[in-house]
Amino acid sequence: MKFLCRYILKLAGWSWSVTVPDYPKSILCVAPHTSNWDFILGKLFYIAVGRNANFLMKKEWFFFPLNLLLKAMGGIPVDRGRSTSLVEQLVISSKNNERFNLAITPEGTRKRNPNWKKGFYFIALQAGIPIVLVCIDYKKKLIRMEQSVMPTGDEKKEIREIKLYYMEHAVGKHPKLFATGLEDESCPLS
Repeated sequence: MKFLCRYILKLAGWSWSVTVPDYPKSILCVAPHTSNWDFILGKLFYIAVGRNANFLMKKEWFFFPLNLLLKAMGGIPVDRGRSTSLVEQLVISSKNNERFNLAITPEGTRKRNPNWKKGFYFIALQAGIPIVLVCIDYKKKLIRMEQSVMPTGDEKKEIREIKLYYMEHAVGKHPKLFATGLEDESCPLS
């Protein structure tokens, strides 16, 4: 499967750069998320580099027979209407499993959203696991997995640094739909 995914990506003109180790437990922060193609590219990429990760998806997508395929691919249905803490459930799951790698799109939607959901950060913080930054750059047809962040609890600073990283290294399929909320700042990107 690994070689098939590599072949498909290369046939489509995509390349990748991976320098982050294969952590036994991590949160994969995947951005930008401006198209349904992001999921397909992300899944192909992660299999192509020989790794496996689960992902969250609206429960509405988990209908028969699609639910069988999504669950086999690592999908976890999310009921947005429930009041139970998904963060707490995922922290417990990370602690109860030998391997726990979960891909999350912090924008939470394919629409322009400068107010990223911070669950990815709090899961990693409470579980004591790194956040791996996965950038999809449609302009260069390059997927990067070159940086990770170990959250310390300085939420505002670390989320800002993560957003700046994506502003510098990622271009969505629909660039106007990608927002970090930092676009109007007059700070240099580093």
